[in-house]
Amino acid sequence: MVDDYLAYRFNAAMADPLDTVFAALADPTRRAILNMLLEDDMAVTDVAEPFEMSLAAISKHLGILTKSGLISQEKRGRVKWCKLEPDALRAASVWMQGFGQFEPVNLDAFERFLEHELDSDA
Repeated sequence: MVDDYLAYRFNAAMADPLDTVFAALADPTRRAILNMLLEDDMAVTDVAEPFEMSLAAISKHLGILTKSGLISQEKRGRVKWCKLEPDALRAASVWMQGFGQFEPVNLDAFERFLEHELDSDA
């Protein structure tokens, strides 16, 4: 129920692309997925493998990441593949730079940040 409500709120209230990016990044599972996709494109089933949740739950996370523009999904034969779209972070980076305290997003630094976040969650 809560997941459905959050998905509804995400779809209905997140008209601003910047809102969708930050909302997508707010979830640790989605950040972990982005970290995995830094290495290479992955099949949905491979993305789901390390998580202790259903494929349907992972598909919801992937849908949110796709709607935010952080990943793209493509069907190749029978397999659906996920690909990181690093340019989606550009608007968030520009917004943060407006505060004068943040450097432009560096994907290597972003990967290190995600790894640190994942290690601290464990």
